[in-house]
This record gives sequence, structure tokens and C-alpha cells, in this order.
Amino acid sequence: MIWYTDITHSGFLVRGRCSKLRRQFNTTGVCIPEKHYMVDTSGRVQQIINELIAQGKYFTINRARQYGKSTTLYMLERKLQSNYIVISLSFEAADDLFESRYLLIEGLVRRIGKKLSKLKLDKKILEDWNTPISEKFPFDDFSDRVSNLCDACDRKIVLMIDEVDKNSDNQIFLSFLGLLRTKYLDWQMGKDTTFQSVILAGVYDIKNLKLKLHPEMEEKYNSPWNVATDFDIDMSFSPSDIAGMLEDYESDCKTGMDITAMAQTVYEYTSGYPFLVSRLCQIMDEQGRADTWTKQGMLQAVKVLLNERNTLFDDMVKKLNDVKELRDILYQILFQGRPIAYVALNYAISIGSMFGLLCEKNGNVVITNRIYETLLYNLFISEESRRSEIYGLAASEKSQFVQNGILNMELVLQKFTEYFADIYENSSDKFIEENGRRLFLLYLKPIINGTGNYYIESRTRSMGRTDIIVDYLGQQYVIEMKIWHGEEYNRRGEEQLMRYLEDYHLDTGYMVSFNFNKNKTVGLKKIYCRKKLLIEAVV
Repeated sequence: MIWYTDITHSGFLVRGRCSKLRRQFNTTGVCIPEKHYMVDTSGRVQQIINELIAQGKYFTINRARQYGKSTTLYMLERKLQSNYIVISLSFEAADDLFESRYLLIEGLVRRIGKKLSKLKLDKKILEDWNTPISEKFPFDDFSDRVSNLCDACDRKIVLMIDEVDKNSDNQIFLSFLGLLRTKYLDWQMGKDTTFQSVILAGVYDIKNLKLKLHPEMEEKYNSPWNVATDFDIDMSFSPSDIAGMLEDYESDCKTGMDITAMAQTVYEYTSGYPFLVSRLCQIMDEQGRADTWTKQGMLQAVKVLLNERNTLFDDMVKKLNDVKELRDILYQILFQGRPIAYVALNYAISIGSMFGLLCEKNGNVVITNRIYETLLYNLFISEESRRSEIYGLAASEKSQFVQNGILNMELVLQKFTEYFADIYENSSDKFIEENGRRLFLLYLKPIINGTGNYYIESRTRSMGRTDIIVDYLGQQYVIEMKIWHGEEYNRRGEEQLMRYLEDYHLDTGYMVSFNFNKNKTVGLKKIYCRKKLLIEAVV
């Protein structure tokens, strides 16, 4: 049960607690406005109707998993029903339909017939649609039925098919797309009547299918869906979108949260990825503590999310195992700060983008959100931890770094410089330049594991420097890791760190400098600047 202090007589709340009768945050299946707290997507839905459906466009909504595709189709169907006949199907669990052309058409006719039977259509229309199918020419038969149906109905018809890529590697499926394409082109030339719009939803881009016709044949790209219009509508959630959802929640539950600040914090961690937004809110809702809807409560929800198994994270790991080039790209971005040009035709980059891991920013590849980024850091570090000597040292001595619930970051840096010198003193400059930051994260992870979180400030990740933000029991620490490139570069780094300290309202900042000068002095030094203390570890 979720307790709060305020009392309401709305019927959804009872004295001192948020009733289970109210709406819930939903992360499984379609979101329904009457049942779930959800972002108001009416503007996007109307944009799809005005710019695509009303214009007679065929298109595919291909987005990453759990990105709101099914909910978008559901909300479209609700909005369209007053002016269109909407036939909404799904190819989920439809493998049996694609065993032959006849079975596909028989299954489609039966499924569409069930949809039509629930509408107030003339009895003759339903009888004509449900007549026996030609066994010799099932596709021609289906084409004629669609034309006759569209001619007989008093409203235009929109066909929606969800999970359309479940059988996208099947030649029968491509033949079906070819049928829709032929009818579309004939309709455009005034030679046929067909659906006003066809909307296909799935993860993969149906216009660029990778098809394997037979086991002995090589894979080929082959899709007749080149009549589809590009779907460029942004389906991610903005801070204002998230705030609107939280306003609904706050109206019911009276938590006293700062809605604007909470929405911005959720956005900073998710970049508006629909599932991640809803899941974080769902976790906070389920926690139900007094400090839940604060930044600290949100960080606790982040920790819970990063430690759970879900289908989205499982799919991500599967893709990393399937596409080695994608794993290599992510590793280089995270640990080496290498700039990688965004090229949509690069297979690994296209897969990463399709599954929501990667996106383009200023011409380079970036990881789409902070949750994914931290999850990947945790994954890669976990894989290396068993064979990492510096990880083992930190894990065995982690208790010394926390006194009275306070993380002693100065001691963390001091011990890191000592261990680094002992273990890697004979390593080459190139090894340290490419692996230094990875080794520091391997050292830091077991110290804060289970209690604290960290993330990388992506704006400063480069071959030269990286900034880490650590959250530990309500305290924040800003650590700049950099490769030494001379005094002037070092001063610029100090100025950047000073600005971060001001942004985070902190008086102390930390630096880890990987210095290749032969005359360097290894160890800690303290720098006082504008009433701020900078503690620098030189290794």
C-alpha cells in the first residue's frame, strides 16, 4: 500500500494513502488513458492523421522495442474511428499464416472478417467478404475483395498491422507487401480502389529487409515496400510531455513533488525513451516513501532499474552478442572516447540505431540515453572484473572508503594512484592512454556498488577527458579524468571542473590525470581556486 499525508475525497484516494483504484504506470502492453498514467500523445496522433493518413500515405512505424508503437496504433485507432473504418491486426503469434500463400490469405480474410463483423456494416458487405477463397489464385482473390470492400463502404479504410516484422524474412510476406504495393500504385493512377492508408509497425525497417530465401542461398536485401513514406515523427517524450503525465499523477496522489524538476531529471536519464520513462515512474510509485518523488528517490529508482532483468535489456545484450562490431563501437565510445562518424549505411550502426542504442549527434555516434550508457558500463566492467587485479583490490578494501555513511573520495583517489603505480608502472603510454579511464572505473565500481550510482557526462567524453558524476547516499562527487596535454590544457580542465562544481553546488572537485611526462610527481595535490578545492591525482 502506498501512503501519503494528504486527504482527498476524489474517490480515487482514501485517507492518508493513494488507493489502488487509481490509474497505474504501465510498462507492459498497450497504454490506455482510462487505466494508465501516460504522456498526452494527441498532438502526435493528429499530426500522423493530417500529414500521412489523410494524404493517403503508406508508411512504417519502425522504432526500437517498447518505444510506444502499439500504443500509438491504439490511440490512432481511437481517433480515426469516427471518420474511417479501421482494421487493426497483429502478426504476433501468426507463424502459421506464412506457411503458404493460401493460408496467409485465408487467415487475413478470417481476421479482417472478425473485425468487420463488429462494425455496423451492411449484411451484404460481410457476406461478400466471407465467401470461400480461391485456392489457385488467393492473392488475386484478396485483391478483389479489398477493392470491393473499399467500393462498398461509405468510409475510407485504414489497415494497421502491428509486429509486422515477426515474419519479415519470409518470401510469402514479401509477396503480400508486393500485393499492397501494386494496389497502391494502381490506386494512384486511378485504376483500382484500395486502403486509404496502410500502417505497418515493427522494429525493423521493412523497406530494407534482410531476406534469406533458402539455407543454401546468401542473404539479400529485398523489399517491395519502397512506396512507403518516411515516418519522421519524434516519438520520444520531452520534459514537458513527462511533466504533463506527472501532473495527472500528482492530482491523484498529492505527493508534493516539484513536477518541473522531476520531469527534467527523468528526461536527463532517459532522453525520453518511453519505456524507461514509464518504468522509472512506476518504480517510484511502487516505492511509496516520503522522499520518493525527489531527486534522491529518482536516483534510487535508477539503481533498481539498472539491477533488474527485463525484455528490453535482454534484447540489448543479445544484439551485443550477435553483432560484434556493435559491441566494439560501444566499447570505443565508452572507454576510449573515440569519435565515430555516424554513417547510416554502416550495418553495426544501423542495428544499434534500430534497437535504440545509438543515435546521431553533431555527425557522430552517441549512446541514446544515460540509463543505457550506465548499463553498458556496468556490463562491460562486470565482464572484466573477474580478471582485473585492480578491481579485486578495490573490492577487498571497499570498507575503508566509507566513514559514517560518507564516501571518502580523496582516499579513493589516493589508493588508486598507489595501486595503479604498482600494477601498471611498466605499461606503455599508449596502453595507459587507451585504458586509463577504464581502469579507474574498474576500481571505482566495487567501492560504490550496491549503494551509489555513477554516470558519465557525455558532453565532455573525448580522447582527452571524461567527467564522472557519482551519487552516493545523497552526496554528489564530480571527477574529471583526463590525459595530460600540457599546462594550458590542464588549466582549461580545471576551469571546466570549476563550472561543474558551481552547477552542482559543490565546494570540492576531483581530478585524475594520466600524465606521461617523465618528470611527473605521482600522487595527490590540492589546488584552491575561487573558494573551491580541487584534489588532483596524478598517475
